[in-house]
Amino acid sequence: MRKKIVAGNWKMNNNFQEGIDLSNDLVSKYKKSDKNKELIILPPFIHLTSVAEKLSNSKIHLGAQNCHTEGRGAYTGEVSARMLDSVGVRYCLVGHSERRANFFEDNNELKKKCKQLVSNYINPIFCCGELLRDRKYGSYFEVIEDQLEVLWSLSKTDFEKVIVAYEPVWAIGTGETASADQAQEIHKFIRRKISDEFGSETAENTSILYGGSCKPSNAVELFFKPDVDGGLIGGAALNTVDFLAIYNAL
Repeated sequence: MRKKIVAGNWKMNNNFQEGIDLSNDLVSKYKKSDKNKELIILPPFIHLTSVAEKLSNSKIHLGAQNCHTEGRGAYTGEVSARMLDSVGVRYCLVGHSERRANFFEDNNELKKKCKQLVSNYINPIFCCGELLRDRKYGSYFEVIEDQLEVLWSLSKTDFEKVIVAYEPVWAIGTGETASADQAQEIHKFIRRKISDEFGSETAENTSILYGGSCKPSNAVELFFKPDVDGGLIGGAALNTVDFLAIYNAL
């Protein structure tokens, strides 16, 4: 049975003390209800070691927002998967739409990041999704199929470490949300593509998260859909009450 997951992406928010306060609040209020459900937080790099300590006696998992394509070297300002592993990171975003748009990350770069992560025992949370123009012109299946090609570069064993997150770019930070039916349509398509590449059993065991303005008011409807296995949460992850309300909707 595939896991139900809610992952909170803090993005570039919270100074050091704010990150400590948020993680303390989350740990104090989180009640793990089911072994098949997971809660993950993805703080900025400056928080990772301190948040790892706060989470050490909880059932909350630690992730990072990015890693470099190489394991070590003269890459000033970058952080490798090997470094993330050394501080207890178990998950890492790959290909978030903001990094694709603002840092021009392409499929070749994302393949290298995925391989670095799985070789360092970190599970990639691979993001894919279409722009508004792709949705408007009906080309969104082709866009997502092209993005998923990154994952086909992995072996079946390595792919089984991957979580997929569908994030319709037109619904991130806009207050717009894909309808539950729209989300289900894309999640089902992604699962079918995984089945075509790695077989139906692997596809059925892959968690696919929705990542487009998910909030307490729409989480139940979204998560009720058979191929929506949870959420990649942005703004609501900065509020403990809202974040846990989304988790409790699983």
